[in-house]
Amino acid sequence: MFHSHYNPEYLTSDIITGEAVHAFGTRRGGVSTGIFESLNLGLSRGDDPEHLYENYRRLGAAVGFTPEQTVLVHHAHSARVDRMGKQDRGMGLLFPQKEYQDGLYTNEPGVALVVFTADCTPILLHDPVKHVVAAVHSGWLGTAKGIVANCVNALIRDFGCNPADVEAAIGPSIGSCCFETDRDVPEAMVKALGPEAEPLSFITHEGAPEGKFFPDVKAINVLWLHRCGVKKIDVCEECTKCRPDRFWSHRVNGVKRGNMGNVIMLKEE
Repeated sequence: MFHSHYNPEYLTSDIITGEAVHAFGTRRGGVSTGIFESLNLGLSRGDDPEHLYENYRRLGAAVGFTPEQTVLVHHAHSARVDRMGKQDRGMGLLFPQKEYQDGLYTNEPGVALVVFTADCTPILLHDPVKHVVAAVHSGWLGTAKGIVANCVNALIRDFGCNPADVEAAIGPSIGSCCFETDRDVPEAMVKALGPEAEPLSFITHEGAPEGKFFPDVKAINVLWLHRCGVKKIDVCEECTKCRPDRFWSHRVNGVKRGNMGNVIMLKEE
């Protein structure tokens, strides 16, 4: 189950327990102005750096991290995930990223991993046994490439995680109600996952144009997680395109917008 918190507004999931703090951001409660109003956390949009820092400070004060602890992903709609540590804190916000990736993971407390979304699917992972967290940006391309599976496999490889222990929260993103695509998108999902993905990918709606489909990207990521052995999964039902008053949506706002920030961190003692 997901819960809303305010000043600034963000969402949390009951599935992520104990030592990990986390948040799925909204667009409410920051200081940015104009097309970025108000809780923009995306650095690549052209917002005032002072406003960005204050937005991170406000969200961090509410959630339990500081701007200086953040490590920001450098999106490329890829399946690449990278391990981060305390030496990377400030990357993106205080100094530039060096590499492109769409997932971050760490076993070090005090490292706040941040991925951005504005219709794409944010996924936060936590293993309370091995004390590991991860943040994944899964657009439709990343979903077709299995980025969340790559991340789970990295946790298994690097830390010996048991997928049965992993807690996965899938945050607000565009739903199958609104994600209108051509045939190439569902075909990519089925090519990656086989016939089990067909009913989740070739969804049609009455009155929609012929040849258009509405893949359920959240459900397809659940399928990836199940394939990896992850069973503790919470899915937010909110659609970002349906609620542009609350969430940034690329389908609604185009490039003239901000980004939500989605963050997870192991608490420091």
